[in-house]
Amino acid sequence: MNPNQLTHLDRRGEASMVDVTLKPVQLREAVARGEIHLQTGTLDLVESDAVAKGNVLATARLAGIMAAKRTGDLIPLCHPLPISHCEIQFEIPKSRDRINICASAKISAQTGVEMEALMAVSVAALTIYDMCKAVDKTMRITGIELVSKTKK
Repeated sequence: MNPNQLTHLDRRGEASMVDVTLKPVQLREAVARGEIHLQTGTLDLVESDAVAKGNVLATARLAGIMAAKRTGDLIPLCHPLPISHCEIQFEIPKSRDRINICASAKISAQTGVEMEALMAVSVAALTIYDMCKAVDKTMRITGIELVSKTKK
């Protein structure tokens, strides 16, 4: 890869925030996904709302949305963005060995919201991990990736 392609480096190779001043404001959306692998018994507890710390998926959804809104505070060179929408969905497949997490983020801005969608998935997964760690020592968070990003 050519170092000149790295947008967060200045001419001297120093870390630098990208200047989006002259870019047009556009409607932008990003979708990310990931998964957390759990034991079937742990999923049973999550589904029956029997985890000692409370409603796992409701808490993870809220934590993921809050994280998306704070991405610029946590990733040093991300622009702080007033996102207009963030949605997080959970799905338990028939294999009953994981929770699939999908997050979308939207904004009308000069820069994209892919980091916000990725942050939402990551923190939702970490919240599930935190809430279930007392009963499941085998959990693994995997497959966090950007699915799409669009602008209109």
